[in-house]
Parts: sequence; C-alpha cells; structure tokens
Amino acid sequence: MLRVVSWNINGIRSPVQGVGNEEPSNCTAMAMGRILDKLDADIVCLQETKVTRDVLTEPLAIIEGCNSYFSFSRNRSGYSGVATFCKDSATPVAAEEGLSGLLATQNGDVGCYGNMDDFTQEELRALDSEGRALLTQHKICTWEGKEKTLTLINVYCPHADPGKPERLAFKMRFYRLLQIRAEALLAAGSHVIILGDLNTAHRPIDHWDAVNLECFQEDPGRKWMDHLLSNLGCQAGSHTGPFIDSYRCFHPKQKGAFTCWSTVSGARHLNYGSRLDYVLGDRTLVMDTFQASFLLPEVMGSDHCPVGAVLSVSSVPAKQCPPLCTRFLPEFAGTQLKILRFLVRLEQDPVFRQSALQLSNQTPVQMRQNKARVRSTRSRPSQAGSSRGQKNLMSYFQPSSSRPRASSNLELPSLGTLMTPKTSEEDVMANVVEGRAKASEAKDEKEGSRTMS
Repeated sequence: MLRVVSWNINGIRSPVQGVGNEEPSNCTAMAMGRILDKLDADIVCLQETKVTRDVLTEPLAIIEGCNSYFSFSRNRSGYSGVATFCKDSATPVAAEEGLSGLLATQNGDVGCYGNMDDFTQEELRALDSEGRALLTQHKICTWEGKEKTLTLINVYCPHADPGKPERLAFKMRFYRLLQIRAEALLAAGSHVIILGDLNTAHRPIDHWDAVNLECFQEDPGRKWMDHLLSNLGCQAGSHTGPFIDSYRCFHPKQKGAFTCWSTVSGARHLNYGSRLDYVLGDRTLVMDTFQASFLLPEVMGSDHCPVGAVLSVSSVPAKQCPPLCTRFLPEFAGTQLKILRFLVRLEQDPVFRQSALQLSNQTPVQMRQNKARVRSTRSRPSQAGSSRGQKNLMSYFQPSSSRPRASSNLELPSLGTLMTPKTSEEDVMANVVEGRAKASEAKDEKEGSRTMS
C-alpha cells in the first residue's frame, strides 16, 4: 500500500500543536519528525511553508528516514512555499520545482511540459516565482506486478483577493498552467496525482454557506474545476475531465467535510468551513488503485487539516535521491566545516590518530631523522608573516584599547582551550616526533644511569 497525505501547514517554523491530543510544540526536528510519524504516510506534501532557502534550518529540512524537497518563494520572505517529504522506501526517481520548466536544471528533472505557447516567458517566470508547485516522480508496482510511473504535483494555488482583481487573473493563469503540465504528463504515459490546497471549494456541498454566496457556481475557479474533473465521480462513461476528486469518489454525499476554517473564534469548533484541499487522481489510477480517500480534521496546528489517500500499489524506491533533494544543498551537504570540528581535541582527530599510529612503530633513530627533516622544512621567522599585510588570526582576539578591560577577577579561557590551532601537517608531525624523541631520550638516559649505578 502507498499512503499519501497533503497538509497546508500555515508556516513550518510556527508553533505547531501536536497531532491528536498532544501539547503544542515548536516545529523542531523532533516535532517535525513526530508529525510525519503521526501522519503515517509514505509521502507527505506540505503547503504554505513560509520559508525561504536562507532561513531554512537543517533540523526542519533533513529528517531521519526521509528525503525532502522544497520550493521557495523568490519574491517575498515568509510567504507561500511547498515541500514534499518522502520516506526512503518511496524515494523519487526525479524531482522538479515549478510548472513551467524555467526552474528545471536538466539533471533529475521530471520533464513533459506541454504546449505553453500562449504564455510569455515573463508570465511563466512570475507564475513559478512564488514557490507554489513541486513535482516528484516515482516508480510504483501494481498488485499485478506491473511497474508504472506516478507523478505527484504538490501545489499551493493562489488565493483570489476580491480587492485585487489582478490576483484572480494570476490564479486562473496558474490553474491553466497546472492543467497543461498535468495533461502533458498523462500523455507521456505517467499516472498523475494533483494534491494540495487548490483554494477553491468546488461544489455547494463543499462550503458551509454556499446558498448565501452570490453566483456561487459562476466562480471562474469552480468552472475550471468542472472541466478538470469528472462530473460523476467514479461512475464510468459520464465524465468530461481527466481527473477525479478522490474524496467525492468515496464520499459523494458527505456533508460538513471541510478542510479549512476561518481563524475567527469558534469557526472550526462550529465547523463553519470549506473544502479547499484535495487529492485528485487521473481516472485510471483512481479506478484501479485507490482504496480510500480521507480527511483528518482532528489534526490541529493550522487553519487547514490534512487530507490523503491510500493506493493499492507499492513504491519502488530509487537507488539515489534526485539532485533537488534538500540534503544535497551546499549548506546541508557537509561541504562547510561545522564549528564543532574545531572544538575536537587534537588526539581525537582521525588524521592525527593515523599519523601517531604510524609514528609509534618507528625506531628512535627514525624519529630523530624525521625530526631533523621536518625542522628543515619549516619557514624561517622572517618568512612567517604575510608580505601582503594580512593579519594573523590571533590579532583579531587582541583587546581593543577603546574597549573597557574585563575585570581582573574574571578569568577568560585562552583561545587555545577553545579551538584547535590551524597547525600545518608538518608542524603536527614535528610535535609528535619531538615528543616521542624526547621521551625516548629520557628513557635512554634513565636506563644508562641505572646501568652505571
């Protein structure tokens, strides 16, 4: 079985109330890991993460047992953004930011973009600049043993602000681009799931006060969904669009099935909400593999609740994560040395230990020869300083004459006790050789005195 869950988390760094009846908790690595565990999904798609790359922390991005993928807003900080977390058992074969292909890197991308000739390059760039779409492509195996391709499109569709008509136009163009990309993937032979916050309540049953909303069915977003989705759910032969609303397929008449509530006091308690979050699957996929589609209104922590589906397929994990994986970002990939690296005692350093082990097997004569050879390679005092006027590292730790000196009864640790100096390998080796040689000389003298006595 493959379980996928989507959740508009309303800020991945904001305080998140634990799943179920747990106490509120900051969304640290432990809290994020607990949320993923409680959602019990192979793939978790988050929307409205509200982080940009410069403020994303490693504990939120890299969770043990998972590989993650983020799309960030390029325009505003603390705005929009989506993320997909996949268990290692569901590692995707490809991953890509955006719908247009302009953010593609040609290495590990999903591909299949369709005909976008009616969009300008500037428009496509604007539609993808808010971090609203993230694609992951997976290999799945059906119960019949057939291997197929499944593409998940994690989306956070724009909200149409009544006071900003340009945002309605932006929303509709985003919808159009989403449909073009999804249909292109279907045409290429991939199954497709669109999941996330679509920011539209499709039918009157999906909104608590639809009867009092003027021209409810005339809303452009609802008309777009009419063309995207099958009219009669899972009933064969009566559909117009290539996708099925999986929740209405399994619960066609369920009232009060909402996923978003106003933050006004009591709205969620009274269930005055709307259904804005969906798991849409292509018709063949839903008919053949979907076993359930569900809402999780008991999960707190956001003004939205999670939604999800269960498929009767198994995931075939890729052997290696695609390049977009967060763990490959330079800031998380280990290319930068952490400060703790400089706080390790010298004798704990693996390079030092290996060198010391090699030296321990040398004779006293060999050690004296090495000592002389290393000393001959050291820089002379006149050459030690930089001829270009660069400051010595220690100069930055000298007290400034303009600053008040610390109280004489306050003892500050020396720099040497806080970090290992940047000693060259020759100096390290020389120190080891010198120490070993002195110890050997002392031993020889001691044994010689004993003999004479």
